[in-house]
Amino acid sequence: MRTWQMATVVAVNLAAVALSAQGAPTEFREVHLGLEVRIAISDTGPTAERAARAAYERIAALDEVLSDWRASSEVRRLQTYGVGTWIPVSHALGQVLALALDVAHASDGAFDPTVGPLTALWREAQRTGRPIPDAARAAATTRVGYRFVELDTVNRRLRFLRDSMRLDLGAVAKGWIIDRALDELRRRRITAALIEAGGDLAVYGAPAGTRGWRISIPREQGDTVLVLTHGAVSTSGPTEQSIARADGARESHVFMPQTGHGLTNGRTVTVIGASAAITDALATTLTLVSSEHMASLATRYGVTVIRDQTP
Repeated sequence: MRTWQMATVVAVNLAAVALSAQGAPTEFREVHLGLEVRIAISDTGPTAERAARAAYERIAALDEVLSDWRASSEVRRLQTYGVGTWIPVSHALGQVLALALDVAHASDGAFDPTVGPLTALWREAQRTGRPIPDAARAAATTRVGYRFVELDTVNRRLRFLRDSMRLDLGAVAKGWIIDRALDELRRRRITAALIEAGGDLAVYGAPAGTRGWRISIPREQGDTVLVLTHGAVSTSGPTEQSIARADGARESHVFMPQTGHGLTNGRTVTVIGASAAITDALATTLTLVSSEHMASLATRYGVTVIRDQTP
């Protein structure tokens, strides 16, 4: 489903908010990636509209490759191959999976792009209102493990070393797609732009008459306001997307790969960095690791971390 709207108000994100009193860029909205994607452009008129349309077309094309929701996507088609079979992959899938596996190794598996079997169970529980059965959770967990994916970046192919594995790149693909959509706007000589989708936001340039895009990050002790001319902001934490467990607790869609259980803590993490792909992946990862590991990952990937609640 797609909608097309134009406005002169800058995008609002429930996590990071782009403040509106900053040169009144032209805003466009379409539904992609299962949610509303907002593009704010400093330019006006037909130039802005053509550029925004090209960016949305890029988003839609990449979603067809990377979405684990779409049965026809490249990611979903991987499931049709047998264990141990080398599978050719597109440039986009190869790039995203390489980053996902790098973060998985760096986080000792806290981030894991193979949680697809658990994601499928979570979605079914959300649909039916029934908790995930313990036996089904345990069986799905045996099919999770980033070390059982081999990626050959030279020949652009991958293979699974366990049967019935399934990728879920949702915690990195959205940010990577945002980065590519911004690239599309740069190619069309848009001087300043912002793209926001869910908990991820990325910008470049500065709207006319400003020092940059003003981004407000809601926090318990008062909002933090950033002024960015290049970079990305991603937030992960408690959301309305939760399901009941058999013990009465509620678990989110962010899984601990080693146990197969979704998070029940209240930690909220915001990551600020150079690319939305990195901030997207790390915002999820840092809700799952210790404070010490959080600091080492922030240093490794050159990001700034803001967090509120710690369990």
